[in-house]
Amino acid sequence: MNSVVSLRNFTNGSNVPIIVFVDLQQEYVAAPRLLAILGIEPALENCRKVLDHARRNGLPVAFVRMLAESAFFNRATPFVRWIEGFEPHRNEMIFERSSPSCYSCEPFAALVGQSRGGIVLAGFAGESSCLSTLIDAFHRNHKVTYLCDASASHALEEVSADEIHRAVSKISGLYGDVYETDEWIASTLPRKLGIGKNAGG
Repeated sequence: MNSVVSLRNFTNGSNVPIIVFVDLQQEYVAAPRLLAILGIEPALENCRKVLDHARRNGLPVAFVRMLAESAFFNRATPFVRWIEGFEPHRNEMIFERSSPSCYSCEPFAALVGQSRGGIVLAGFAGESSCLSTLIDAFHRNHKVTYLCDASASHALEEVSADEIHRAVSKISGLYGDVYETDEWIASTLPRKLGIGKNAGG
């Protein structure tokens, strides 16, 4: 049963972050297609943890997906669909864009611009959509947290995917906060967000 997001559960709803999942689409798991990320499973498992945590605690969730008039992320192909298990619920937001940064979608940019809680970013690919979104958030003075192990990157030429992603995770620290999934979940348990008699403790 889906729960309705209610920011009244928090002492200051305006400071609640929006949990943003980027491009959780079949394109990234459809090997041997060019954009498929090998070894994506650990990042997907961490995305599941984040999504479960957000839904369990009534945090606002947004899914942002790429749609393009090309061989990749084309609406006419099955690869544009959500990865199984990441289909948005009816009370969750969906945004579509055709450029790497989530901010290229005007409704998304407007939403985040009105949210003092900023965004928590997870998804694919680290070196493109996630990094460009982080940079755009920084230039708008928006608070952003990147969950580096709930994301993964592609290899670039002779540099391996793991090396690229380690570099992306380090660079991301210049533009926002970088957390691992379990660390972030522990820091955002309900009592940390101001729920219950132990709030703030």
